[in-house]
Amino acid sequence: MRRSFGKIGIICSALLLVGLVIGVWAQSQNLNLAAKEIVIKRGFTKEALSCIECHGKKMPGTMESWRTSRMAHAGISCIDCHKVEKSSPMASQCEGVKGTDTYISPMVSSKTCSRCHPQEVEQFLRSGHGKLASSAVCDPKRAGLIKLMYHYEGAAFMNKGKLDLSTGLTPEGQPAYVRASRAAGCQMCHGTQVELGPDNKPINETWPGGIGTRYPDGSIGTCTVCHTRHKFSIADARKPEACGACHLGPDHPDIEIYYESKHGQIFHAQSDEWKWDSPPDAWEPGDYTAPTCATCHMSGIGELATTHSVNDRLKWDLMHKKSVIRSGERGDGEKGDKLMRKVCANCHGKTHTDVQRKSLDNIVELYNKQWAGAVKMKKELADKGLLKKDPWKDGFQEMMYYLWHHTGRRARQGAAMNAPDYAHWHGTFQMFQVYKDIEDIYNYRMKNNKIEELSTVMSSAPY
Repeated sequence: MRRSFGKIGIICSALLLVGLVIGVWAQSQNLNLAAKEIVIKRGFTKEALSCIECHGKKMPGTMESWRTSRMAHAGISCIDCHKVEKSSPMASQCEGVKGTDTYISPMVSSKTCSRCHPQEVEQFLRSGHGKLASSAVCDPKRAGLIKLMYHYEGAAFMNKGKLDLSTGLTPEGQPAYVRASRAAGCQMCHGTQVELGPDNKPINETWPGGIGTRYPDGSIGTCTVCHTRHKFSIADARKPEACGACHLGPDHPDIEIYYESKHGQIFHAQSDEWKWDSPPDAWEPGDYTAPTCATCHMSGIGELATTHSVNDRLKWDLMHKKSVIRSGERGDGEKGDKLMRKVCANCHGKTHTDVQRKSLDNIVELYNKQWAGAVKMKKELADKGLLKKDPWKDGFQEMMYYLWHHTGRRARQGAAMNAPDYAHWHGTFQMFQVYKDIEDIYNYRMKNNKIEELSTVMSSAPY
């Protein structure tokens, strides 16, 4: 050690001597060898700090979420996401920036997120979480659903005056409660078209909204539905509860299905020990011992890269009245089946995966058979004028809705995610019961050539 230190000391002394000699020589030659000034400015701009200080006093909970986020650690503050151009249709000024050249918007769409996450946003926008998500609420071509939302659920049928269904926007000339069902329910998952007042701030309860929200500047999508503001935690987005906020209930109980499945059982028993915050494409089996929704539908696993297009690994359309293999804007179902099998292969053998996928195919075929039977009966009734104009006063049409929207969905999705109680008791068992009730109504009308005077249907629906 002493000998080594001695050598190091000799080397250091020699370097110092050389430095002194060069310095003296440079001075004699009137040369300036001083390094250029390096200025390192850390922290936030004055504008950003102003927002942080103000909101820290007024909204401490929000600021605490942001303070502990990766965004804050990366130097991204309120102003980076909320600042907009003065020309933006969403531009407004809060108290803190009144009278300045700074304009902000409380609304932050995927367009803002794409500045730093372009690939993720591109994938997201072509998925069922993009424009497709809000089509049920916004698109005039879905007039039946818009009528359900305002006319029936919003009780506009009790009021005088015409309900305009041509735009999908908030109905004019109707009381505020007519839009209550949409604002509290539909849009919070699907999203809606944001409407603005004279101050460029949202009106008619059209914001906040769900994942497919359409903004006044033409942008679409709300990333914070999954990456909850203002912490934007990747760990939180990977947990099933992130998906369960929307994917639950009598028509698509996906979170309940997941909890019943073996995957969900392991999640409840072991997830406290899992590593949730691995980087994208590095969150692999070992960090967890069973998949969550994100693992199968989005995360990088095995040879598959992370994707924000939730359609990519799906084979069947399990949501609509007839299940078909996905195509077009809803994905490529044949390719999706192969990709999902690659997910399964990380934990299961081929025999196990083949049986599970075949079971799903068979449930889809079973449901489609019953749906086709109901469609045939409905056509025959319509041809004879034996359907009521108002489907929600018509037992046949109401039960047919439940066959598709409730029992049929539960059966198909229960089979897809290995939840036997939902596939059977909440699914196929109730499917045949509903079908037989539909058949009885059909037989009565065809035999008597008339519609029964009162519906015998229990309107709370089978569950």
